[in-house]
Amino acid sequence: MAADLERTVLDFYQVSTLNPVEWPAEKNVDSDVSDNEDVKKKINRRKSRFQALERAVSNRSSVVPGSETSGSGVGNLVQRDEPDPLGTTDSVVRTLAQRGVPLQDDTRLRNRFLLSSTTFSPALFLSQMHSSDNTDSLLNGLEVLSKSIDQKSASLKVLVESNFERFVRAKATIDNVYKEMKYRGADPTPARARAHSRHASRNSFRGSGGGPGLVTSLSPVADPRKKNALVKESEYGVMGVKAPLLDVSAKAEDVWGPALGGREKEEHLKTVASSLDSYKEYVETSAAIADSIRRKDHENLVEEYIKARRFAEEAKDLAQKIGSSQPSDAQLYRILVAARMWHDIEEQIRVYKRDVWRRLIAPYNIAMSDSTPGQVQDQHMELITLLLELGVDDNPIWVWLISRYDYLKSRIQSTAERSKVEIEVLRRRLANAEKPSPQAIASHLRTLGRQSMETKSTCLDSADIVELWETMVSFMNNLLSPQGILGEVVEFWQTVQGFVEGKTQSTMPAGFNGESMDHHQLSQQVISDLQKGTFELVDMIRDHVLSFFTGPPPEDISLLFSPLPQTPRTPNLASASGSLTPRDPRFNLDINNIPPPSPKRGEAWEKFAFWPPWSNSISGVHYLSKMLALVGSGAADMASITPTARGNASEIDQLKTLVGVARDRCVTALCAAWNRDAENIKYVEDWNRSPVRRDVTQMPTSFASFEGALLSGMQKILYISDAMEKPGAGDIVPPPPTKLLQMVRSQYVTTLYKALSGMVENAERSVKKTDDDWTMDIDGYVIVDGPPTSRVSAVGGVPVNSGDKNVRMLLTLSNLQSLRSEVVPNLNTQFENAFSVKLTDETKTIRDVLGQIDARLFQTYTRPSIENLRRIIRAGVTAPDWPPPPLRSSGPNGSVSAAEKPREVKGYVYEALLSLVLVHTQVSTTAASLTTQVLSYLLEQMSRELLEAFKTRPKYSLEMLMQATLDVEFVAQTLSHYTSDRASELQSLVYQELDARTDNDARTRLQNELPEMRAVLKRLREASKNEFACFRKPKRPGTGPERRGTGESSIGE
Repeated sequence: MAADLERTVLDFYQVSTLNPVEWPAEKNVDSDVSDNEDVKKKINRRKSRFQALERAVSNRSSVVPGSETSGSGVGNLVQRDEPDPLGTTDSVVRTLAQRGVPLQDDTRLRNRFLLSSTTFSPALFLSQMHSSDNTDSLLNGLEVLSKSIDQKSASLKVLVESNFERFVRAKATIDNVYKEMKYRGADPTPARARAHSRHASRNSFRGSGGGPGLVTSLSPVADPRKKNALVKESEYGVMGVKAPLLDVSAKAEDVWGPALGGREKEEHLKTVASSLDSYKEYVETSAAIADSIRRKDHENLVEEYIKARRFAEEAKDLAQKIGSSQPSDAQLYRILVAARMWHDIEEQIRVYKRDVWRRLIAPYNIAMSDSTPGQVQDQHMELITLLLELGVDDNPIWVWLISRYDYLKSRIQSTAERSKVEIEVLRRRLANAEKPSPQAIASHLRTLGRQSMETKSTCLDSADIVELWETMVSFMNNLLSPQGILGEVVEFWQTVQGFVEGKTQSTMPAGFNGESMDHHQLSQQVISDLQKGTFELVDMIRDHVLSFFTGPPPEDISLLFSPLPQTPRTPNLASASGSLTPRDPRFNLDINNIPPPSPKRGEAWEKFAFWPPWSNSISGVHYLSKMLALVGSGAADMASITPTARGNASEIDQLKTLVGVARDRCVTALCAAWNRDAENIKYVEDWNRSPVRRDVTQMPTSFASFEGALLSGMQKILYISDAMEKPGAGDIVPPPPTKLLQMVRSQYVTTLYKALSGMVENAERSVKKTDDDWTMDIDGYVIVDGPPTSRVSAVGGVPVNSGDKNVRMLLTLSNLQSLRSEVVPNLNTQFENAFSVKLTDETKTIRDVLGQIDARLFQTYTRPSIENLRRIIRAGVTAPDWPPPPLRSSGPNGSVSAAEKPREVKGYVYEALLSLVLVHTQVSTTAASLTTQVLSYLLEQMSRELLEAFKTRPKYSLEMLMQATLDVEFVAQTLSHYTSDRASELQSLVYQELDARTDNDARTRLQNELPEMRAVLKRLREASKNEFACFRKPKRPGTGPERRGTGESSIGE
């Protein structure tokens, strides 16, 4: 009975306990208003003119069975209990009480389970009342609820139909009452006749009130009744009393306000000041933490946070110590202040931790900084330390490591794939362009001998090809250099090692009361996952590099049409700087105009993704040596990472395979380009004299620079010497196989032969007047069309008649002589030193080839002169007038008269010697070093032709012997400076042949004529010394003329 009485009292007063300590907040508002009423009040600021009536209607209590009104005047329209709307039970309260939900002690909670309450919660009702129902039960309940709604709707319809007349009468009564209140019982005079209306309404009054008749009747005289009429102008009847009441209220406030509120305010301020002084640290801690967060003062933030946690722990301990006893005001205030302080600080720290977590795993923190080394490590270590100080559930060390692993993995994939596609786009543009002419290729090869490769690498090839080479080297740099992705992977593993070994954690904080110590240790599973992840990163880099060197050019370039990922390397266009764009404009492709694949022309470079189309071997060896150096050093770095180094031997073998296969592919591509350039090296010849040696062109120097650069670069490629400085590189970079060395060896010999053959082709090629390979304008040298033109250097070089085939052959012979004596032996020595081999057989082959080429070109040059000498000598010796007239004896001893003796050399001898003068002039002015060789050879051939010509006559008389001796000796003495052993031998054969074709009497008489013949020869030579002065040996300072091998000895015999 007592329990029922208590329940009745609680229900009547709408309280939850019989001993309340404060006035319930819900008693200030209606029981059934929602929690969002304040928001609705703010929204509904514009209120209708019938607000008072609407409020009255809304506050009206319905007559609901089981509802009650408390004595305090606050209506309770909710029943104490009601059946389950789903039809499972007749008492919701009882059923929930059986389920352990205490509804009897909490009216507000009970209302959330009763359908008649405006705070009814369907979700809460179903989760508690029907938590164990199955689907069929809920469907049955839905059917019961639907039927109940239909029944209530039907009853309401019947109620409206049965009381329709009452509703109509009530509406008319309300309209009449409103009319009486508005017009104080006086009907408004209508402005015009109106049609009959069944129902008078507010709209009709409003419409008639605005008529001109009403305005006319009311305007002249103010109606005193309108002051209290329910219209907007009179504020619905309260205007008359509102102004006086406001005046009285203001005067009362002015008079009694200070007296009534001064002391109360003073006491309140004293209490607040006293409390603030007592708990000043509690109050200031929250503001100090907010200020530290704003200033990013992490050290002060941690100190204040630890202080706040200490205050919270002390308050918690105090509350536990008090227990169920009544706390004092000081204790209660301390607990409340600490709770309020901790709630505010906890919210700030929660938001700040979320921001720190975001910064810790953000790519901008994960990526390597372009500034000073160690900055990134300091930044993430600072964030991890801060999280450990503040206390977190997740391990920040593991979170950062796994985030950095994910970042490196995605960056390797995106960088490699995108770089390959960009390289392929540039390849396609070059491949679809017009093939460069041999002259264009030669212009780049020619610059080798004039500029340094290291400082003038942009001149090694065309701008587009150099750009593609630079892009490839940049790709290798981004992937394999210590400043690239591989450097980040190595740094990542070093960081992992520091955490695994515990060295890094030794300086990290343990947190409040050591709560973060658990995060200092990484589990074995985590360590194993990190090792596997690091090895996976290394394997990804290795696979991408290997596919770049071994795979064919990619066919799919659609990746360029996808947007770039936002990374630290590609800042947003809307960034503060605005100076960087996320994409190179060269790769802004039209999806409808994609560069077509490379056409198949049978070129060697078509199957290599790393070789720019139409690139020459000089740029190739320059850039491939750089790329392979990066591959070798990168492989050594990858092998130094512990998961790879401690793995099975197959992992190291894969890195060795990477280096070996990349090297093989590079050498194969380079040899093909080397071979093609050797065929085009002939176009390097510009027929301009060397500034050092005037008897050769610049071809030997250019050829030496070309071959020397290739041999030097090939040595770097085969041995990857630039990567051997890395620790452990010797175990990763294998020595070049014998097969590869043999390929380079044979290619070297082949290119020498092709280059030399091209030089000879240059000399023997006939010059055309138009559309000729030699008619070009390269490097300032112009060939002028016209009759015997000369190649004039625009920079003041010595004119060279490159249109003359003989001039070209002489210069080429001089070049070959320089190659045989200097260039090729130096190249052979360089090859042997670079590759540690002996070119014994190759040296002999090269020497034989050079000798054959030189002999062939020499024969080609001298053949026209020999033919001319043969024609002159044969015609002169066989001419009818060559034999002198017969001699007649004038004395007893058979002596011959001096007037009848031969005293002149025949004209054919002068003609032959003059032809040699022309040859001497051409040789000495074109290639002076060849003068002795050419004239000595022509003297030999001239002696041979004299021998053959004298054989044509069967018998020689004395006068004929004397004439032949004069002819032969005049030639021998005039060309004595160019006499060789072979020429002397042929001259002796001439005398023997003459001696064999005469008799003893003529021989004896000839001996008597020799002294006189010497005088004749002396006179003849003295007379012709000006014509044949070019044949005389040039005098050296301090020495006299040297004579050698003259014919006087023959005459004296």
